[in-house]
Amino acid sequence: MRMRRYAARMPILSLLLALAPPAQPALERGVLAEINFARTQPRAYAEKLREYRTHFRGKIVYYPGNPNGLRTEEGVKAVDEAIRFLEKQEPLAPIEASRLLAHAARDHVAEQGPTGATGHFSENGANPRDRVQRRGGGIYVAEVITYGPPSAVEVVRQLIVDDAVPGRGHRKTLFAAEMRYAGVACGAHKGYRVMCVAELGRNPDGHP
Repeated sequence: MRMRRYAARMPILSLLLALAPPAQPALERGVLAEINFARTQPRAYAEKLREYRTHFRGKIVYYPGNPNGLRTEEGVKAVDEAIRFLEKQEPLAPIEASRLLAHAARDHVAEQGPTGATGHFSENGANPRDRVQRRGGGIYVAEVITYGPPSAVEVVRQLIVDDAVPGRGHRKTLFAAEMRYAGVACGAHKGYRVMCVAELGRNPDGHP
């Protein structure tokens, strides 16, 4: 029964992939590299955030490459909290790339990019675990998404600072020691110009 349902969805998935926004492999590689820089050298990454902090004027940050400024909810408060976290964080093993997880991430970019949708749920209600399972993987995965940041540095910084996100869930996911594999997919987004999705797992296929 499960196989019949999956097979019925394949033409739709194929259509979504055909209409998918173009992949951005350099950005995707850069995001994974920047995540690993933060995981393996958290104190060095904290120094980067200290420099970033100097560009704030109130709750608006005018960093190089963004002369119009970016409005934040918390201002330097979230940056300072991230710096304190990083100073206490022990270095972690780097995350390895997973092709299966990257395919699942790209499925989400393919769906949301052309429509401008946001969030972790697909239009049909599927969640990250469902998307990984459809690619042949397991349910032991976590997903982080950014909408708008155009560079790897900005993508990862947004996830680590986690401005206005209760519990700093994105940061916790990136620094979860058990997460050893990830697949990253980035592409055009109708509303925010660019989006990046990262699926992280304990194993390269999302199984325990």
